[in-house]
Amino acid sequence: MRIALLTEGAHPDARSDAREWCDRLARGLPGHDFEEYVLTRTAAEQRHCEETPPGGRPVHAQPLWGVPAGRAGTARGRAGRRFLAHYRDLAAATAASAAAPRPAAPAPRNGPDRGTGQGPDRAPGSRGGEADRFASGLYGLAELAGEGTALPGLLRGEAALAVLEDAWRACGPTVEDLLVVNTAVERALRPLSAPWYGRPAPSSRRGPALARADLCHAFVAGATALPALPGLLARHFFGVPLLLTEHGSALRGQYLAQARSRLPRPVRALTSAFHRLLLQEAYHRAALVTCDHAHTRRWQERCGADPGRLRTVHPGTDPAPFRAVAEAAEDAARLPAPEDRPPDPGRPATVVWTGRIGPAQDPAGALRAFAEVRGRMPRARLRIVGPVAEEADEEYLAHCRELAARLFPDAPPGAEAGEPGDGPGDGPPVVFERSDVPDGPHAADVCASGDVVVPAGSGAGDFPRELVEAMLCGRATVTPDAGAAREVVGGTGLVVPPRNPRALAAACLALLADPARAARLGAAARSRALELFTAERTAAAFQGLYLELVSHAPASQRRDAPGPGAAQRPFARPAEARLPGRWARTGARAQDRADAGAGAERFHPGPDARPRALAGPGGGDR
Repeated sequence: MRIALLTEGAHPDARSDAREWCDRLARGLPGHDFEEYVLTRTAAEQRHCEETPPGGRPVHAQPLWGVPAGRAGTARGRAGRRFLAHYRDLAAATAASAAAPRPAAPAPRNGPDRGTGQGPDRAPGSRGGEADRFASGLYGLAELAGEGTALPGLLRGEAALAVLEDAWRACGPTVEDLLVVNTAVERALRPLSAPWYGRPAPSSRRGPALARADLCHAFVAGATALPALPGLLARHFFGVPLLLTEHGSALRGQYLAQARSRLPRPVRALTSAFHRLLLQEAYHRAALVTCDHAHTRRWQERCGADPGRLRTVHPGTDPAPFRAVAEAAEDAARLPAPEDRPPDPGRPATVVWTGRIGPAQDPAGALRAFAEVRGRMPRARLRIVGPVAEEADEEYLAHCRELAARLFPDAPPGAEAGEPGDGPGDGPPVVFERSDVPDGPHAADVCASGDVVVPAGSGAGDFPRELVEAMLCGRATVTPDAGAAREVVGGTGLVVPPRNPRALAAACLALLADPARAARLGAAARSRALELFTAERTAAAFQGLYLELVSHAPASQRRDAPGPGAAQRPFARPAEARLPGRWARTGARAQDRADAGAGAERFHPGPDARPRALAGPGGGDR
């Protein structure tokens, strides 16, 4: 089966969720042919994508950065009039969506609705008039680009700005706002002009044409649904089924990104409306939509996704790097009970906090909680390990170091620098380590050093990968109740209210004071992780989805049915094509025409025809 993987920013050398997702699918499903279609965000990503990554998978890149070649065009002639009509539909739908109340945030798992309070929610699976008009304009522009029209130049022309000004007048944007939004929309629509939708020759097996794919699988893990756009066009032009995988709600990420930006309100409203309509179109057209956890699924339903086409597929983690740590924990559990062993006075208790070091993950709250733990267990230590992704996180790390110096003024030198001491008792009580540096510690080693692990996760909207890694190591965990933490840990760990240092300290003390309980929880956590959250299980889930989708979309029903001499496709001639009846006659005749001259044995069912196998000896039915 030929699978087209659609991603954004997943160049071969990137350390990103999309890069890891592509690699795990290719390793877990070696029987399929994968090709990557990447929307690049920088020139460095574009250069990397021009080389074939390890593993031999072809990679095709479309830049979303820089200024496209060619001058700004003028809408003239029939193509110009068609462009203005389609762009007017798209702009009017975006303005109407920006003026309408946006979908509220989904209600918490246990508690009242704490949505945005900006209007009533739309029923799941429903579509408004602006969604249909947006789709009409989007596919109309795509057809113009497919006919050879220089779409990027028209989008940067004066006529396009005039259309935006007329459609968005009610939103109150200035000329500068219009220029900013027009640039953002032009970059978002660049996939329409990508050379991925050309119809190849019947005998062609090469080339970056999405028409040859049996399935498009789009991966959305950011604040936009742009990776789904090539899949929507492949479905529109060639009937290729689309599978959409969303890790964290793109709509939620868009709202947060716009809230953090310093752009004027009209720019934020119009940009969010455009991406919201694109995401809703992807939900509407995708054959199936998968999410990483229940929190993302609730956002999808609020945004209009059909619940009947939603599936939950948890991101998988390779358990091999954590096997040695887990086996060591199991060996330690087989020793006599702690009360039968003499206490080890030389080994202090260690709490490990792991996650991205940033304000959203609240390592400062872990420091305050550890101050209470240190008051009850003076020799305890805290190890804070995680990446520092942004410049603002660098400042927050400095703030955490200052907070640690204030909370533990009697600490030995090295606490601010994060340098452990030589002996078990002479080291600083708090150690800071970065995992995103070349010599940074591995996640297995980090979890192995802790008696209790506090995975911070990546926020309420993302899957808690650090929690799964701690579970695979067989460690007892104390997790803030945010996002999918309760869904992942189940009953194998302690869950505390988020941003509550006192509750976090009490839970850590309870496990540190009862090593037997911590060992039982760690063993149960490892069993749960091996059952639910491995890469092998994720690959098996997508294998089933692939077969389900392609079996319902055979190549004989595709608009690019291969001609004589072309390689056979899976499900190219389904079994029902040979059965009598009007419902199968059209598909059978289409396939017969495609097989003409190839020497294939064919059966032409007429209105009264019956299979020969059902005919009796006398010519009648059995």
